[in-house]
Amino acid sequence: MKFRVVCRKLYDYVRYDLKEIAFPSSLPDPPGTKRRPKLTLKEKWCILKEATRLYGAFRDIGPELRPNDYKKAKEESDPSSSEEGKTKSEPTVLEDLTVAARGGAETLKPALRRIYMTRASTYTNAVKNYVQTYQEGLKDVLDEKAARKDQQQRNEMRRSSTSPPPPQSSS
Repeated sequence: MKFRVVCRKLYDYVRYDLKEIAFPSSLPDPPGTKRRPKLTLKEKWCILKEATRLYGAFRDIGPELRPNDYKKAKEESDPSSSEEGKTKSEPTVLEDLTVAARGGAETLKPALRRIYMTRASTYTNAVKNYVQTYQEGLKDVLDEKAARKDQQQRNEMRRSSTSPPPPQSSS
């Protein structure tokens, strides 16, 4: 009898618990949600095709993937680009990262550090500027309130000095 119980528990463990440990299932859907039907292979292909078309239209994917478009754009854009005295512009962050990624982890790490440090310094400068502007605005508002209070006090002083005393009623 004990052997059967042990075998049954072992079977249940392998069937339910071990499967859940190896391949955990997600939480169940909340009540009221409707499952979408599974897509066919043709529908998946249409979605992938449309997504790549939209991605290509939205995102400039670079000259490596579309060289003909860039040749036309260069010819049309600036005929004076062949001048010898023209200075090159500073590379963008994306170009800098691609060059660093091609160089390996040793060159990528300093490039990423430089980007994050630039972002951090920009963020701290923005926060300092915000705090400074907030303090100036608060000071202006407090000054306006103080000026209004002084004006009210002066008006009350004028009214009390120029107006006769209120009549007293006899009761």
